[in-house]
Amino acid sequence: MARFVALGLLAGIASAASSAQAADFPVAPEPVDYVRICDAYGSRFYYIPGTETCLRVRGRVRTELRVRNFGEAENAWGDRDADGYQWRSRGYLYLDARTQTEFGTLRGFLEIYMQQTNDRAGFSVDNAYIQWGGLTAGLTNSNFDFFTGYAFDAQMESYSDQSLNQIAYTHAFGNGFNATIAIEDQSDREAGIGLNGSILGYGGTRMPDIIGVIGVNQGWGEAQIMGALHQVYPEAAFNGATGSSEDELGWAVGAGVEVEFGGFANGGSIALQGVYTDGASAYGSTGWNSQITDAVWDGNSTETTRTWNVFGGVRLGLTNTLELNVEGGYHNVDAATSAYDFTQWSVTSNLVWEPVAGFILGPELQYRDLDFSNASGLEDTYQLFGTFRMQRSF
Repeated sequence: MARFVALGLLAGIASAASSAQAADFPVAPEPVDYVRICDAYGSRFYYIPGTETCLRVRGRVRTELRVRNFGEAENAWGDRDADGYQWRSRGYLYLDARTQTEFGTLRGFLEIYMQQTNDRAGFSVDNAYIQWGGLTAGLTNSNFDFFTGYAFDAQMESYSDQSLNQIAYTHAFGNGFNATIAIEDQSDREAGIGLNGSILGYGGTRMPDIIGVIGVNQGWGEAQIMGALHQVYPEAAFNGATGSSEDELGWAVGAGVEVEFGGFANGGSIALQGVYTDGASAYGSTGWNSQITDAVWDGNSTETTRTWNVFGGVRLGLTNTLELNVEGGYHNVDAATSAYDFTQWSVTSNLVWEPVAGFILGPELQYRDLDFSNASGLEDTYQLFGTFRMQRSF
């Protein structure tokens, strides 16, 4: 028996010694791909592990109380079944991926948001495009649009600010000068077609808009000259009622300048832009009332509508945390039939406080005056809109 006990003790000692020796040898850790900072394209980019692609992820949360028109006419507050206010909240996601290639930077950019307005929810894509060298393809801001406002413009805009599907090529000449040629989807540029007091729509798409731009961007600010061609393509109901089968080619030209200046704690800038359109009214403004047309039937033929548009604004960085913005525009619409003529002017102002970096809040007030021709049968009116916004960007 003693012999068996001794053998058991020896086995236990041998096992303990073996375990102690095993503990002395380190176990190789699993390989880990650490996130690397990418500083080639500015701050907050990092390499996607296992690739040479740099990615920047950003976000934004916004909520705003929008007091709808409480002006003289078309008053939402006077209609029991209309919402006098809208409470709207949005959540944005921005993804910016870039890779350096022998032909230049290859970039993919995505901007999407989810929205809740009162009891209605929605989802939208603001930007989804590819850039490679001087080539841009996908959904992004129109190349024609230059000044797109300093204020929130939460409920009304007095200028053109469109995101469109497009293919564009930009060539940089050096010293800040550049030129762009583009084809853009025309769908969001289709104003109505006037017929016997009614406004009809467009037929199906046939020809994209053609855009040309020459610009300069330097230390003092930037400037741009732009032009567009736009097909006026009435729907079948218009052709059936008039017996016409001819389409028109509309066009637009414009120029704008923005100048930076000092004299305030956080600087300031001033912008001015003018646009003339003939059969392409939406290039003058996307904030028109429902009376706007691209062309009208004058009883004998389809005639294009002409518009003059002048707008601009001032941004004042009053302090490091307080900014004042004022902007406005004037528009004159001359159609072949005076029933569709009108003039419009508007002004928007807001005061924005940024108590913490990336967090802003403030009120905005907007005013629009509409002066219709007597032949339209519409009464002149004014509109008022108010908004209070809070926004956090990160």
